[in-house]
Amino acid sequence: MWDQLRSSFAMADCDADPSVLAQARRYTHNPQQFEDQLREVLPRLIYVQQVAAQYDVAGEFVLLPWVESHFQSPPVRNHQPAGMWQIMPVTAGSMGLRVDGRYDGRLDVPAAANAVMKLLKQYHDQFHDWRVADYAYNAGEFSVRKFIQKHGMPADEPVIPKWPVRSVTREHLTKLLAMACVVREPARFDVSLPTLPDEQHLVQVKITHSMPMARAADHAGISVNTLKDLNAAFRSDMIDAGAASYLLLPASHVDQFRNALLAQPQTTTTDDRRDSTTNMAVTSPPVAKTQRKTHTVRPGDSLWQIAHDYAVNVTQLQRWNHLRGNTLKLGQVLQVSDAN
Repeated sequence: MWDQLRSSFAMADCDADPSVLAQARRYTHNPQQFEDQLREVLPRLIYVQQVAAQYDVAGEFVLLPWVESHFQSPPVRNHQPAGMWQIMPVTAGSMGLRVDGRYDGRLDVPAAANAVMKLLKQYHDQFHDWRVADYAYNAGEFSVRKFIQKHGMPADEPVIPKWPVRSVTREHLTKLLAMACVVREPARFDVSLPTLPDEQHLVQVKITHSMPMARAADHAGISVNTLKDLNAAFRSDMIDAGAASYLLLPASHVDQFRNALLAQPQTTTTDDRRDSTTNMAVTSPPVAKTQRKTHTVRPGDSLWQIAHDYAVNVTQLQRWNHLRGNTLKLGQVLQVSDAN
Protein backbone atom coordinates (compact mmCIF):
# COMPACT_ATOMS: atom_id res chain seq x y z
CA MET A 1 0.00 0.00 0.00
CA TRP A 2 2.93 2.35 0.55
CA ASP A 3 4.00 1.94 -3.07
CA GLN A 4 0.44 2.72 -4.16
CA LEU A 5 0.40 5.78 -1.95
CA ARG A 6 3.71 7.06 -3.30
CA SER A 7 2.51 6.60 -6.87
CA SER A 8 -0.50 8.82 -6.11
CA PHE A 9 1.57 11.74 -4.77
CA ALA A 10 1.20 14.89 -6.87
CA MET A 11 3.23 17.54 -5.04
CA ALA A 12 6.88 18.30 -4.37
CA ASP A 13 9.42 15.87 -2.94
CA CYS A 14 11.67 16.07 0.11
CA ASP A 15 14.27 18.45 -1.34
CA ALA A 16 11.90 21.01 -2.80
CA ASP A 17 12.10 23.26 0.27
CA PRO A 18 14.37 23.18 3.36
CA SER A 19 11.38 23.66 5.65
CA VAL A 20 9.82 20.40 4.39
CA LEU A 21 12.94 18.39 5.15
CA ALA A 22 13.32 20.04 8.55
CA GLN A 23 9.73 19.19 9.49
CA ALA A 24 10.18 15.59 8.29
CA ARG A 25 13.15 15.26 10.63
CA ARG A 26 11.07 16.63 13.50
CA TYR A 27 8.38 14.03 12.82
CA THR A 28 10.96 11.24 12.93
CA HIS A 29 13.38 12.46 15.60
CA ASN A 30 12.41 9.35 17.59
CA PRO A 31 12.12 6.67 14.87
CA GLN A 32 10.69 3.95 17.14
CA GLN A 33 8.02 6.24 18.52
CA PHE A 34 7.12 7.39 15.02
CA GLU A 35 6.78 3.79 13.80
CA ASP A 36 4.63 2.85 16.80
CA GLN A 37 2.32 5.82 16.25
CA LEU A 38 2.00 5.08 12.55
CA ARG A 39 1.29 1.39 13.21
CA GLU A 40 -1.51 2.32 15.61
CA VAL A 41 -3.33 4.50 13.07
CA LEU A 42 -2.63 2.37 9.99
CA PRO A 43 -6.16 0.87 9.72
CA ARG A 44 -7.64 4.36 9.45
CA LEU A 45 -4.90 5.55 7.13
CA ILE A 46 -5.50 2.68 4.71
CA TYR A 47 -9.24 3.30 4.78
CA VAL A 48 -8.69 6.97 3.97
CA GLN A 49 -6.33 5.96 1.16
CA GLN A 50 -9.10 3.93 -0.47
CA VAL A 51 -11.51 6.87 -0.27
CA ALA A 52 -8.93 9.31 -1.68
CA ALA A 53 -8.39 6.98 -4.64
CA GLN A 54 -12.12 6.96 -5.32
CA TYR A 55 -12.13 10.76 -5.66
CA ASP A 56 -8.78 10.89 -7.49
CA VAL A 57 -7.34 13.16 -4.79
CA ALA A 58 -3.57 13.58 -4.51
CA GLY A 59 -2.12 10.93 -2.21
CA GLU A 60 -0.54 13.51 0.09
CA PHE A 61 -4.01 14.23 1.47
CA VAL A 62 -4.28 10.66 2.77
CA LEU A 63 -1.82 11.96 5.38
CA LEU A 64 -3.88 15.06 6.18
CA PRO A 65 -5.34 13.55 9.38
CA TRP A 66 -1.77 13.07 10.62
CA VAL A 67 -1.22 16.81 10.29
CA GLU A 68 -4.57 17.64 11.86
CA SER A 69 -4.73 15.17 14.74
CA HIS A 70 -2.35 12.22 14.22
CA PHE A 71 -5.49 10.33 13.15
CA GLN A 72 -6.94 10.71 16.65
CA SER A 73 -10.34 12.06 17.72
CA PRO A 74 -9.89 14.34 20.75
CA PRO A 75 -12.89 14.86 23.06
CA VAL A 76 -15.61 16.92 21.41
CA ARG A 77 -16.10 20.43 22.78
CA ASN A 78 -18.87 22.84 21.88
CA HIS A 79 -18.12 25.06 18.87
CA GLN A 80 -14.66 23.50 18.47
CA PRO A 81 -13.19 21.38 15.67
CA ALA A 82 -13.61 17.63 16.09
CA GLY A 83 -12.64 14.31 14.59
CA MET A 84 -9.38 13.29 12.98
CA TRP A 85 -9.99 15.92 10.26
CA GLN A 86 -10.61 18.65 12.89
CA ILE A 87 -13.80 19.92 11.24
CA MET A 88 -15.68 22.89 12.73
CA PRO A 89 -19.43 22.40 13.39
CA VAL A 90 -20.45 25.08 10.88
CA THR A 91 -18.15 23.58 8.26
CA ALA A 92 -19.60 20.13 8.91
CA GLY A 93 -23.04 21.43 7.99
CA SER A 94 -21.82 22.78 4.66
CA MET A 95 -20.12 19.44 3.97
CA GLY A 96 -23.34 17.52 4.58
CA LEU A 97 -22.26 16.00 7.90
CA ARG A 98 -24.91 15.71 10.61
CA VAL A 99 -23.86 17.01 14.04
CA ASP A 100 -26.19 16.84 17.04
CA GLY A 101 -26.37 15.46 20.56
CA ARG A 102 -26.85 11.87 19.39
CA TYR A 103 -24.54 11.64 16.39
CA ASP A 104 -21.51 13.58 15.17
CA GLY A 105 -20.61 12.92 11.53
CA ARG A 106 -17.18 14.49 12.05
CA LEU A 107 -16.28 11.37 14.05
CA ASP A 108 -17.70 9.00 11.44
CA VAL A 109 -14.62 7.72 9.59
CA PRO A 110 -16.38 6.80 6.29
CA ALA A 111 -18.71 9.82 6.21
CA ALA A 112 -16.04 12.36 7.12
CA ALA A 113 -13.43 10.88 4.78
CA ASN A 114 -15.85 11.01 1.85
CA ALA A 115 -16.91 14.57 2.70
CA VAL A 116 -13.32 15.80 2.97
CA MET A 117 -12.13 14.10 -0.21
CA LYS A 118 -15.13 15.44 -2.12
CA LEU A 119 -14.30 18.94 -0.84
CA LEU A 120 -10.62 18.65 -1.77
CA LYS A 121 -11.55 17.43 -5.24
CA GLN A 122 -13.82 20.47 -5.64
CA TYR A 123 -11.01 22.77 -4.55
CA HIS A 124 -8.63 21.25 -7.08
CA ASP A 125 -11.20 21.41 -9.88
CA GLN A 126 -11.60 25.08 -9.02
CA PHE A 127 -7.97 26.13 -8.43
CA HIS A 128 -6.03 23.44 -10.36
CA ASP A 129 -3.28 23.41 -7.73
CA TRP A 130 -3.14 20.93 -4.84
CA ARG A 131 -1.12 23.42 -2.76
CA VAL A 132 -3.92 25.95 -3.05
CA ALA A 133 -6.43 23.21 -2.21
CA ASP A 134 -4.54 22.65 1.04
CA TYR A 135 -4.52 26.38 1.77
CA ALA A 136 -8.28 26.44 1.14
CA TYR A 137 -8.81 23.52 3.53
CA ASN A 138 -6.89 25.30 6.28
CA ALA A 139 -7.76 28.95 5.69
CA GLY A 140 -11.10 28.66 3.90
CA GLU A 141 -12.15 28.97 0.28
CA PHE A 142 -13.18 32.63 0.64
CA SER A 143 -9.76 33.64 1.95
CA VAL A 144 -8.01 31.82 -0.89
CA ARG A 145 -10.20 33.52 -3.48
CA LYS A 146 -9.20 36.91 -2.04
CA PHE A 147 -5.51 36.00 -2.25
CA ILE A 148 -5.90 34.92 -5.88
CA GLN A 149 -7.71 38.14 -6.78
CA LYS A 150 -4.97 40.21 -5.17
CA HIS A 151 -1.81 38.20 -5.92
CA GLY A 152 -2.76 35.80 -8.71
CA MET A 153 -2.13 32.06 -8.66
CA PRO A 154 1.17 31.04 -7.06
CA ALA A 155 4.12 30.07 -9.24
CA ASP A 156 5.42 26.51 -9.16
CA GLU A 157 8.34 27.76 -7.08
CA PRO A 158 8.79 28.30 -4.28
CA VAL A 159 6.93 25.14 -3.34
CA ILE A 160 5.41 26.82 -0.28
CA PRO A 161 3.59 29.78 -1.88
CA LYS A 162 4.72 33.16 -0.61
CA TRP A 163 1.24 34.52 -0.14
CA PRO A 164 0.82 36.65 3.02
CA VAL A 165 -1.22 33.92 4.72
CA ARG A 166 -1.13 33.13 8.41
CA SER A 167 1.93 31.18 9.49
CA VAL A 168 -0.31 28.28 10.56
CA THR A 169 -1.60 27.94 6.99
CA ARG A 170 1.92 27.90 5.54
CA GLU A 171 2.99 25.39 8.19
CA HIS A 172 -0.02 23.21 7.40
CA LEU A 173 1.20 22.64 3.83
CA THR A 174 4.79 22.24 5.03
CA LYS A 175 3.74 19.51 7.46
CA LEU A 176 1.68 17.71 4.81
CA LEU A 177 4.61 17.66 2.39
CA ALA A 178 6.94 16.62 5.22
CA MET A 179 4.84 13.60 6.12
CA ALA A 180 4.72 12.66 2.44
CA CYS A 181 8.51 13.08 2.38
CA VAL A 182 8.89 10.43 5.10
CA VAL A 183 6.66 8.06 3.14
CA ARG A 184 8.70 8.73 -0.01
CA GLU A 185 12.08 8.06 1.61
CA PRO A 186 11.68 6.29 4.98
CA ALA A 187 15.28 5.02 4.99
CA ARG A 188 16.49 8.61 4.83
CA PHE A 189 14.99 9.10 8.30
CA ASP A 190 15.93 5.68 9.73
CA VAL A 191 12.33 4.53 9.92
CA SER A 192 10.49 1.47 8.59
CA LEU A 193 6.91 1.89 7.46
CA PRO A 194 4.61 -0.70 9.10
CA THR A 195 2.32 -3.04 7.20
CA LEU A 196 -1.16 -4.27 8.06
CA PRO A 197 -2.57 -7.78 7.50
CA ASP A 198 -5.70 -7.88 5.35
CA GLU A 199 -7.79 -9.10 8.26
CA GLN A 200 -7.07 -5.90 10.18
CA HIS A 201 -8.25 -3.60 7.39
CA LEU A 202 -11.42 -1.66 8.18
CA VAL A 203 -14.62 -2.58 6.37
CA GLN A 204 -17.95 -0.77 6.27
CA VAL A 205 -20.78 -3.20 7.16
CA LYS A 206 -24.46 -2.51 6.55
CA ILE A 207 -26.91 -2.54 9.47
CA THR A 208 -30.67 -2.44 9.15
CA HIS A 209 -31.85 -1.50 12.60
CA SER A 210 -30.72 0.29 15.74
CA MET A 211 -29.17 -1.76 18.52
CA PRO A 212 -27.24 -1.33 21.77
CA MET A 213 -23.51 -0.88 21.31
CA ALA A 214 -22.87 -3.82 23.65
CA ARG A 215 -24.98 -6.16 21.53
CA ALA A 216 -23.20 -5.13 18.33
CA ALA A 217 -19.83 -5.66 19.98
CA ASP A 218 -20.92 -9.11 21.12
CA HIS A 219 -22.11 -9.95 17.60
CA ALA A 220 -18.75 -8.87 16.18
CA GLY A 221 -16.67 -10.56 18.86
CA ILE A 222 -14.83 -7.38 19.87
CA SER A 223 -14.84 -5.25 22.99
CA VAL A 224 -17.35 -2.44 23.42
CA ASN A 225 -14.48 0.05 23.73
CA THR A 226 -13.01 -1.09 20.42
CA LEU A 227 -16.37 -0.81 18.68
CA LYS A 228 -16.96 2.64 20.16
CA ASP A 229 -13.52 3.77 19.07
CA LEU A 230 -14.17 2.68 15.48
CA ASN A 231 -17.69 4.15 15.48
CA ALA A 232 -17.27 7.20 17.67
CA ALA A 233 -19.92 9.19 15.80
CA PHE A 234 -22.62 7.53 17.92
CA ARG A 235 -22.63 9.69 21.04
CA SER A 236 -24.44 7.24 23.32
CA ASP A 237 -24.45 3.51 24.02
CA MET A 238 -27.00 3.05 21.25
CA ILE A 239 -26.24 2.59 17.56
CA ASP A 240 -28.75 4.74 15.68
CA ALA A 241 -29.35 3.23 12.24
CA GLY A 242 -31.30 6.35 11.35
CA ALA A 243 -28.09 8.38 11.56
CA ALA A 244 -25.73 5.90 9.88
CA SER A 245 -26.77 2.61 8.30
CA TYR A 246 -23.37 0.97 8.74
CA LEU A 247 -20.67 0.10 11.24
CA LEU A 248 -16.92 0.09 10.72
CA LEU A 249 -15.33 -3.23 11.69
CA PRO A 250 -12.02 -5.03 11.22
CA ALA A 251 -12.31 -7.35 8.21
CA SER A 252 -11.68 -10.43 10.37
CA HIS A 253 -14.88 -9.77 12.37
CA VAL A 254 -17.26 -8.99 9.50
CA ASP A 255 -18.51 -12.54 8.89
CA GLN A 256 -19.11 -13.17 12.59
CA PHE A 257 -21.14 -9.96 12.85
CA ARG A 258 -23.22 -10.73 9.76
CA ASN A 259 -23.86 -14.31 10.82
CA ALA A 260 -25.00 -13.12 14.25
CA LEU A 261 -27.41 -10.68 12.62
CA LEU A 262 -28.78 -13.40 10.38
CA ALA A 263 -29.30 -15.70 13.36
CA GLN A 264 -30.99 -13.00 15.43
CA PRO A 265 -34.80 -12.71 15.27
CA GLN A 266 -35.58 -9.43 13.55
CA THR A 267 -37.74 -7.92 16.26
CA THR A 268 -37.05 -4.89 18.41
CA THR A 269 -37.23 -5.61 22.13
CA THR A 270 -38.87 -3.34 24.69
CA ASP A 271 -35.44 -2.48 26.08
CA ASP A 272 -34.19 -1.55 22.64
CA ARG A 273 -37.17 0.73 22.06
CA ARG A 274 -36.65 2.35 25.46
CA ASP A 275 -32.94 2.93 24.89
CA SER A 276 -33.02 3.83 21.21
CA THR A 277 -32.79 7.45 20.23
CA THR A 278 -35.09 6.76 17.27
CA ASN A 279 -37.69 4.08 16.60
CA MET A 280 -36.78 2.46 13.31
CA ALA A 281 -38.87 0.15 11.14
CA VAL A 282 -36.94 -3.11 11.06
CA THR A 283 -36.22 -4.59 7.65
CA SER A 284 -35.00 -7.98 6.63
CA PRO A 285 -31.33 -8.67 7.24
CA PRO A 286 -29.02 -8.13 4.27
CA VAL A 287 -27.86 -11.06 2.24
CA ALA A 288 -24.15 -11.49 2.84
CA LYS A 289 -22.54 -10.24 -0.34
CA THR A 290 -19.51 -12.37 0.31
CA GLN A 291 -21.60 -15.34 -0.92
CA ARG A 292 -21.10 -14.00 -4.45
CA LYS A 293 -17.82 -15.01 -6.05
CA THR A 294 -17.61 -12.64 -9.01
CA HIS A 295 -18.70 -9.17 -10.09
CA THR A 296 -19.07 -7.92 -13.67
CA VAL A 297 -17.86 -4.33 -14.09
CA ARG A 298 -20.68 -1.93 -14.98
CA PRO A 299 -20.61 1.74 -16.09
CA GLY A 300 -19.60 3.96 -13.17
CA ASP A 301 -17.96 1.16 -11.19
CA SER A 302 -14.67 1.85 -9.43
CA LEU A 303 -12.38 -0.57 -7.67
CA TRP A 304 -13.01 1.22 -4.37
CA GLN A 305 -16.79 1.03 -4.77
CA ILE A 306 -16.71 -2.68 -5.64
CA ALA A 307 -14.50 -3.37 -2.62
CA HIS A 308 -16.92 -1.39 -0.47
CA ASP A 309 -19.96 -3.26 -1.82
CA TYR A 310 -18.44 -6.68 -1.14
CA ALA A 311 -16.89 -5.78 2.24
CA VAL A 312 -13.34 -6.45 1.11
CA ASN A 313 -10.47 -4.06 0.52
CA VAL A 314 -8.90 -2.76 -2.66
CA THR A 315 -5.63 -4.59 -2.01
CA GLN A 316 -7.45 -7.92 -1.88
CA LEU A 317 -9.28 -7.23 -5.15
CA GLN A 318 -6.03 -6.28 -6.83
CA ARG A 319 -4.34 -9.45 -5.60
CA TRP A 320 -7.20 -11.81 -6.45
CA ASN A 321 -7.52 -10.34 -9.95
CA HIS A 322 -3.83 -9.67 -10.67
CA LEU A 323 -4.43 -5.92 -11.07
CA ARG A 324 -1.54 -3.49 -10.93
CA GLY A 325 -3.62 -0.33 -10.69
CA ASN A 326 -7.21 0.86 -10.32
CA THR A 327 -8.23 0.79 -14.01
CA LEU A 328 -11.22 -1.39 -14.89
CA LYS A 329 -12.89 -2.35 -18.18
CA LEU A 330 -16.61 -2.61 -18.83
CA GLY A 331 -17.71 -6.23 -18.71
CA GLN A 332 -14.60 -7.32 -16.85
CA VAL A 333 -15.35 -10.15 -14.42
CA LEU A 334 -13.71 -9.71 -11.03
CA GLN A 335 -13.26 -12.23 -8.27
CA VAL A 336 -14.68 -10.61 -5.15
CA SER A 337 -14.02 -13.25 -2.52
CA ASP A 338 -11.19 -15.56 -1.62
CA ALA A 339 -11.14 -18.65 -3.82
CA ASN A 340 -10.87 -20.71 -0.62
